[in-house]
Amino acid sequence: MDIKSSVQQIARDAQLSARKLSRITETEKNKALLRMAEELEVNSGFLLKENAKDVVKAKKSGISSAMLDRLTLKPSTIDQMAKGLREVAALPDPVGKVTSMWRRPNGLLVGKMRIPLGVIGIIYESRPNVTVDASALCLKSGNAVILRGGSESLQSNLAIAFILQKVLRETSLPEKAIQVIPMTDREAVSEMLHLEEYIDLIIPRGGEELIRAVVAQSRIPVIKHYKGVCHIFVDASADMEMAVNICLNAKAQRPGVCNALETLLVHQDIAGQFLPLAANKLKKAGVVIRGCAKTKTILKKIEKAQEDDWYAEYLDLILAVKIVKNMEEAIAHIEKYGSLHTESIITGDYTNAQRFLNEVNSSTVLVNASTRFSDGFELGLGAEIGISTTKLHAFGPMGLEELTTTKFIIYGNGQMRT
Repeated sequence: MDIKSSVQQIARDAQLSARKLSRITETEKNKALLRMAEELEVNSGFLLKENAKDVVKAKKSGISSAMLDRLTLKPSTIDQMAKGLREVAALPDPVGKVTSMWRRPNGLLVGKMRIPLGVIGIIYESRPNVTVDASALCLKSGNAVILRGGSESLQSNLAIAFILQKVLRETSLPEKAIQVIPMTDREAVSEMLHLEEYIDLIIPRGGEELIRAVVAQSRIPVIKHYKGVCHIFVDASADMEMAVNICLNAKAQRPGVCNALETLLVHQDIAGQFLPLAANKLKKAGVVIRGCAKTKTILKKIEKAQEDDWYAEYLDLILAVKIVKNMEEAIAHIEKYGSLHTESIITGDYTNAQRFLNEVNSSTVLVNASTRFSDGFELGLGAEIGISTTKLHAFGPMGLEELTTTKFIIYGNGQMRT
C-alpha cells in the first residue's frame, strides 16, 4: 500500500480496537500493563541495542544535545518506564466512573459517567519513553493509540511497540490498540492529521515548531503547549539555602526539558545576598547567566539579558535573571513573558504563597519546590501523555482522567416530555 492507504488502514484498525477496548475490564487491562512492565525489563538488552542504532544516526545528523538526551535509552530509563507501567496499573480506572448524580423534579435521575475519548494520535520527537507512557495511559483509559515518533527514534519506537503488541496478543486484548506509524515521510503525518472520522484527539509532544505545524494542519482537535518558559520567584522571606538548591535543581538537573527553569525572578530586598550564593552554584554546574541591569550590578561578570531572553525557552544551561521590586512585578512579568506552563515561588510567608497560587494562572504552580515536578509521573498520574497549556479540555500534565470525557446517563420510570 502507499503511505496514504497505510495510514488510513492504521486508523481504521485503531478505531475498531478502541471499540473493543471499551468493553475490557479493569482487571484485564491491569494484567496486560503488568506483563508489559515485565517484558520491557526482560528485553532491555534488545531495546538498548535498537536504541543505539538511532543514537548513532542521530549523532551523525548533528542532532542537538537536548534532543540526543531525550533520545538515549539507559538501563535506568527502561526501569523507569517499567515502573510507570506498574504505577498506571495501580491507579483507579476512570472508565465507567459516575462523577455526579442528581434527581430532577419529574423524577428523572441524571448522572455523568466517564468514557474513553476513542482514538488518540500522538506525534512526538526523540523520546522513546513517550511510546510506553502514552500506550500505558491510553490502554488503561480505554483508548487506542497511534504513535508517530520522529525519524530519529524509529528503531527504538518499533522495538517498544513490538514488545507491547506481543503482550496484547498474549492477553487477548486487541493488538492494534497500540500502533506505531512505521514510515518517516511527512506525508504520513499530514494524512494522519486529516483523518477526523477515525481519530478523536491529537497530542503533539516536542518543540514549538513541531506543535505549530501540527496545529496548522490538523482537522482534529489538538492538545498543545508551545513551549515551557518556567519561572521561579524568590520572595524576600525565602530560606536562602532552600532557594539556591531548588533553583539549581530546576535549571541544571535536566536543562533540555520543558519543565526546566528558564527565568529566575528575585525580590530586590534579598538580591544582594541571594544572587552571589545562587550564581556560585549555578556556574559550577555550567550555567550561563544573563541578567537585567540591576542583576549586573551584583553579578558583574554575567551576560546582559536582552528583551528576547525573557521569552526564551533555552532548553540548555542558560538562565535569565531579573530583580523585581515585589510580588506584583514578579506576577506581571510571568503574565507577560510566561507560557502558562509552570511557575514556583520560594517563600516563608504563607500569605504570599497563597497569593501566588491564586493569582498565577499557569497550568502548574508550586510553593517551595522545583519546577521539575511538573510531570505526570511525579504528580502521581503514573505517567503523562503530555502537558496542556490550553484550558480546553485539559490543563497541565495529562493523566488517565484527561483521556476520558463524560456522557449523560439518565434513569427514568416512564417520564415523557410535555
